[in-house]
Amino acid sequence: MSLVLTDLKSALAGPFDLTVPAGQCLAVTGPSGAGKSLFLRMIADLDPHEGSVSLNGEAETDISAPDWRRRCLYVGPDSGWWGESVIEHFPVSERGEARALADRFGLKPELLDGLVARLSTGEKQRLALIRALVRNSPCLLLDEPTGALDAESVVRVEAELRARLDKGLILILVTHDPAQAQRLGDVHQRLEGGRLRS
Repeated sequence: MSLVLTDLKSALAGPFDLTVPAGQCLAVTGPSGAGKSLFLRMIADLDPHEGSVSLNGEAETDISAPDWRRRCLYVGPDSGWWGESVIEHFPVSERGEARALADRFGLKPELLDGLVARLSTGEKQRLALIRALVRNSPCLLLDEPTGALDAESVVRVEAELRARLDKGLILILVTHDPAQAQRLGDVHQRLEGGRLRS
């Protein structure tokens, strides 16, 4: 399985041509405003674009938008919460796995039963990542997933992502941390002026 981008572009960034196979992490760094978030959002079909994206041989255009976004799941730097309680953001069938992940991420179990308004920024960031991980999507597009976390929490999150990569996850990681790009990235590219450079 692989994620394949062919001539993916918008008026602001691209074209992008690359293949990310199962079990590989592409780490993308670059200055603010270079188009890193736009790059991920085009892959997830959240921003207008031209060109093609396919996952495991299936083109994005042949799949409904909601289904594509479940398969190529984008997690932005600012998590969205639509309900008052944390637990209502998790389907009943995923709550057991969510609690197990919360424990691995160093979160108190009662946070899942609490109110979103009482979460810190770092807690929201980890819970948003858990919300994505419990869906077991074949491809994750992570935009600064540990930007608000302390060093210990970063280690925990990276360990989980590495375990998922070992099981065949396709991961594109945008990070401002060059050390994180080196730790997690099998391939590291820099995005500048709307273009990827090795």
